[in-house]
Amino acid sequence: MSRLIGRRPRGPAVVALGGGHGLSASLKALRRITEHITAVVGVADDGGSSGRLRKEFGMLPPGDLRMALAALCSDDTWGRTWSEVIQHRFGGHGDLAGHSLGNLLIAALWDQTHDAVIGLDWLGALLGAQGRVLPCSSVPLEIVADVVGLDPSRPDRVSVVRGQVAVAATAGQVVRLALEPAAPPPCPEALEAIAAADAIVLGPGSWFTSVLPHVLIPAQLEAISHAKAQRILVMNLAPQRDAETAGVSASAQIQILRELAPELRLDTLVVDPRHVEDIDQLSAVAGGAEVVSASLAFTNPAQSGYHDPDRLAVALGSALETLR
Repeated sequence: MSRLIGRRPRGPAVVALGGGHGLSASLKALRRITEHITAVVGVADDGGSSGRLRKEFGMLPPGDLRMALAALCSDDTWGRTWSEVIQHRFGGHGDLAGHSLGNLLIAALWDQTHDAVIGLDWLGALLGAQGRVLPCSSVPLEIVADVVGLDPSRPDRVSVVRGQVAVAATAGQVVRLALEPAAPPPCPEALEAIAAADAIVLGPGSWFTSVLPHVLIPAQLEAISHAKAQRILVMNLAPQRDAETAGVSASAQIQILRELAPELRLDTLVVDPRHVEDIDQLSAVAGGAEVVSASLAFTNPAQSGYHDPDRLAVALGSALETLR
């Protein structure tokens, strides 16, 4: 943020929604296209360092917010250094083991400012972040899923799975998804950014635990649905490393999204044809959305299954061409 003080950011105003590695890839790609970026980040994480801080202090889980800030750091020495510093995770077996420095910095700023948005803005200014990072809600959220297939002897039996980590790891098939609280208070600054956006980017990311929760916040869904922005969905690569959507086709994923949020119109789908078998069906299932087809994955086998920010930037740049 500090690099943009005193002048208007260049490029279209883009709001990116998601969490974790998927949102990080999206933000790194968008940095190559525009300076006018707002990340709206999920706050349902209940594992690892974030889960520990959430449980101990009753705070929003900071991990995905930290990752978004790191992704918005510039590519100069200052940005690369601070990105690595806030991502640093302590080892050992003591009280700090497993915590990332960025999570602790966010926790300290929240304790000092008593305001989640102000604390994130201060850290963004310190990092020289090329954009703003906001939580999707002012309270921690819990993901609740109805799942079938957990009991081999009763494959149709519905089990309730609670928590982001448990839902992401479930061996069953998710048939219903909800949040608790069901109508959480949204972040006012996030709603303002969505209303003013030229484009809204949803995904990529873990489908049930990072992407879909954003449309389960009624006020946020209403803002997205009524925005004048171009609505872009970046489809995941297959197979997903966390296997949340193993066996679920891309068109079936879009159908799930439409059932959860029938009022949400998608304008553009960004998809890698090498990772989607039913690409010819996507536009129809998405209500006539334009399909931007491009190679999006890293070529390095060690990074297989992850979006390459450089390639994603080219695809998003093509999708956003009319806004430039």
